[in-house]
Amino acid sequence: MSPTAVITGASGGIGAATAESLVKAGYDVVVVARRADRLADLAARTGGRAHRLDVTDATAVAEFAATLDSCDVLVNIAGGAFDASPVATGDPASWLSTYEVNVLGTLHMTQALLPLLGAGAGGTIVNLTSTAASVNYESGGSYSAAKHAAHALSETLRLELAGQPVRIVEIAPGMVHTEEFALNRFHGDRAKADAVYAGVDGPLRAEDVAECVRWAVTLPAHVNIDRLVVRPLAQAAQHKVHRGPIFATTTEEKQP
Repeated sequence: MSPTAVITGASGGIGAATAESLVKAGYDVVVVARRADRLADLAARTGGRAHRLDVTDATAVAEFAATLDSCDVLVNIAGGAFDASPVATGDPASWLSTYEVNVLGTLHMTQALLPLLGAGAGGTIVNLTSTAASVNYESGGSYSAAKHAAHALSETLRLELAGQPVRIVEIAPGMVHTEEFALNRFHGDRAKADAVYAGVDGPLRAEDVAECVRWAVTLPAHVNIDRLVVRPLAQAAQHKVHRGPIFATTTEEKQP
């Protein structure tokens, strides 16, 4: 019987790439997100199961958990940045929605699935945070605050579950070029979204982060990757991004 992996935020980007990666690794994948049409397409491609779910709705999450017979891996990817405003002028509603999806969504899923994850041989929880969980930057207050909280949740849970067969893994990516992250942050302004990645020779791709998730969860059960920070080579630090050629053949030219 294949182990079961539940992946949130799976309607695109890192979530969808992680689903495809874990299916190839032999997992029975259950993908959840709010956009049912995209989930259906992903399930058709991978052979996984799809469930429309808003992770900020604790009641709906509990009802979803009750439909599962087992869960070996939970990958909390649902999240995102929804503004790029200074703290002085930021919209409190945007801060609240950022916190709800990045932190409370992770909390709801974790609380609902912990009984299954701790059963039998045990399980693994992977929380996708960000380098923004440890380093702040201008106009990133709401997102950074939420990811700091998600980091605190991960670290605290690991302490509280010490002695139980449940691994808590945090993966903190730097610059990842997906189809929607920056576009959502800038409310659909394509020019601003594209400017984030302009001139960067090889930002991370969703598949790169998915490979980090696959590696972490398929290690032997006694090996816990507490925190994995992964950046593109062009991003030496949160505030230090090289814009210009690095490789003899750019990563864009290498893509099929």
